[in-house]
Amino acid sequence: MTLVLTLLAALVACLLLGWLGRLVAQKATGNAPRYRDMPLAVAFGYALSALLLVAGVWFYFQPTVTEAGIPRASVMFFRWAVQGFVIFAVAAFLFRLLGRHVGPSATRRLFRAMPLTAAFGILMILIYAVVAIFAGQIAPHGQEAIFDQVNVLPGGDPATGGNPAFPLGTDQIGRDLLSRLIYGAQNTVGIAFVTTLLAFFIGGTLGFLAATLQGWLDQLLSRGVDVMMAIPSLIFALLLMTIASAWAGSEKWLLTVYMVIIIAVIDSTRVFRLARAVGLNIVVMDYIEAAKLRGEGLRYLIFEEILPNAMAPLLAEFGLRFCFVFLTIASLSFLGVGIQPPLADWGTMVRDLAQFINFAAFSPLTATLPLLAAGAIALLTVAVNFVVDWMLQKSSGLKE
Repeated sequence: MTLVLTLLAALVACLLLGWLGRLVAQKATGNAPRYRDMPLAVAFGYALSALLLVAGVWFYFQPTVTEAGIPRASVMFFRWAVQGFVIFAVAAFLFRLLGRHVGPSATRRLFRAMPLTAAFGILMILIYAVVAIFAGQIAPHGQEAIFDQVNVLPGGDPATGGNPAFPLGTDQIGRDLLSRLIYGAQNTVGIAFVTTLLAFFIGGTLGFLAATLQGWLDQLLSRGVDVMMAIPSLIFALLLMTIASAWAGSEKWLLTVYMVIIIAVIDSTRVFRLARAVGLNIVVMDYIEAAKLRGEGLRYLIFEEILPNAMAPLLAEFGLRFCFVFLTIASLSFLGVGIQPPLADWGTMVRDLAQFINFAAFSPLTATLPLLAAGAIALLTVAVNFVVDWMLQKSSGLKE
């Protein structure tokens, strides 16, 4: 009850502060239109933002240890989050600044028009790609290597239960967590990328085929897609993966193949709808009719005429589909039916390390272990969405 009253008092204070700030701004600027026409809700938003900023600064400088010597996990996590945000923002700014002065003129122009969020997204995607491609050279140990030291705490300090050979510690059976986190980029991101490519090949080809031929084939494919889309995708994938687990038996690599095919087919329904909608708008164009009169075949119409003109929305959809596929694979692995050991996977790491959250009150660094894999998933998802938003803005012709 006290917390509710405190929140209500803070909201009322923000409302009064917003009203007073707007009044002072109107008097100070001679009733300028910007402040004269400002709604009270906007003034309230400015006041609330200022209050949250002050509270954040105050909380950031709170001591990280109580008088009894107990770590304050909430303060430490908040500090790490703020520091990470600042580091990422500075890195994105420097990356954009470098792109504006280095490279061909086309890329320099692209970086000049690029918002900071898009620069951050591209930088993160490049980092993930490098880590995934060169995981074998970057990781200190193999992803399947098991050592005799189990549950080694992170930090590398022997005095606190760490080991310099394992900076992030080891799991319950003695696998190096840093190596598995690095290999997780190769497995999770790589498999998601292949799955998305397969989904686009299936859905795009069938969608353009339905838009070009129409008739009974269009109706058959569209109604089949409607039936598949009526079932929640994660539940459908979980059901099919449970069946595939029985088929795969002891061949764990075969289960990964089944997972790629299942997720690709399920996600191809969304790609089919987009490709068909875009294709229907293209097939009525004059250049399509001219190609038909020239006697061009179906393959030429789809891959030489329709696909190049549908590339912009498909590229934007590819980024979104990749995020959904990536999250689906991580979810299935978390539930135990996705990527199987000994392959490292971030979803499996979150599940296996979730118990370390209980140590947050005593060892905040230990509690971050499951958050590292979860953070890697979230960071890539946000980065791809930033780039997709920028691509959609560019393809739509909208200006900031």
